[in-house]
Order: sequence, then structure tokens, then C-alpha cells
Amino acid sequence: MAQSAIEHGLTNASLFSAIESLYTNIDALNESISALAERQNIPIACHKGCQWCCHQAVYANSYELHYLSEKIKNRFSPENILKLQERTETKFAVTAQMSEVEIAKYKNPCPLLENGACSIYEARPMACRIYLSTKLETCLEFYRHPNNELNYPALIEFPLHAGRMMNEGFMAALKEYGIETAEFRLEAGLRISLTNDQPTFG
Repeated sequence: MAQSAIEHGLTNASLFSAIESLYTNIDALNESISALAERQNIPIACHKGCQWCCHQAVYANSYELHYLSEKIKNRFSPENILKLQERTETKFAVTAQMSEVEIAKYKNPCPLLENGACSIYEARPMACRIYLSTKLETCLEFYRHPNNELNYPALIEFPLHAGRMMNEGFMAALKEYGIETAEFRLEAGLRISLTNDQPTFG
């Protein structure tokens, strides 16, 4: 998908179209997996309003943050962008002082979370899309008692691996074109992408 955008002349429009294709494909895969799980009496526990995974560390690649921030700037009012930036800075001020071990156990709402749901759900990063749990109680336990090493959310492994591989392929294609990518925690990436000018292609 990234290679196709490059071959047709890399612009913001072609890059964003490729990212949307990336997301559409992983969403379609998730729908198939969810349907199969339902037929096997293993229903997916995730639904709108179930926000427990939105209180843990989320990571996104630089091109995802570029896409996400542009969607935010186009759809949010200046007042709501300012509120988002304030929430982002507040969370970053805490997590920036933490070790990776501490961050893995830290529970705090994503800056994009509003009224129990993602405020820009259609543009959410890959990491949010591939998190499919089959047991709500394991997610609640992970949220309430993150130090419990005997518990971890009952996630379906295949979409986790598929999403990571798709992102790795996307990054590899961009790197061949000379575009370096990096991974950020969401609050760290948002504070940069919402306040600084983003790279523009074409």
C-alpha cells in the first residue's frame, strides 16, 4: 500500500489514502475474526463504551500521527483542539518521567477519550485496532490491578501479529523511499504533531 502511494507520486493525499487502505484491511480482518469467534461461541468483548484498554500506554508510528493530527485539525474546533492539547500535556508530564516498566502498569485515560469513547475513532492508530479481547473480566482486572502478574487481557493473537506485520511492511516501503519513521507513545507524538508543522508531500 505504501509502495503504491510512492509509485504514484508521494503526496499527503496519496499517503493518507494508503494509510486508510491499511486500516480498512486490518478492520476487515478483524470483522472476519470476530464473526468466526462468534460462530465458535467465543464472542468479542470489545464494544463502544468499553474503555478499559484506553487507559494504558498506546504507541503509534510517525506517519500514523501525521494522519491522526491532520484529521483532528480538520474535524475539531479550535477550542476542542486546545482542550486535547491540555490533556495531552498533562499526561505527557507524568509519563515522561516514568520508566517503560512503570508506563506498562500506569493507568490514565488517553487524551482522545471523551465520554467513554474515542473522539476520533475512525482515525485511531493500528495499535488500537488490533486489540481484541474475548474476556471483559481480564481487561477489568488489568485496569484495576495492573501489578497482578497472573492476569493479562485475553487478546486474540492473530490480529496483533497481522497488524504489526502490516505496519512493518508500510515502514519498510517508506524507508526505501528515504522517509524515516519512528514510534511514539500517543501523548508524546500528539504533543509534537499538534503543535508543529507536519511534513508535507507533494
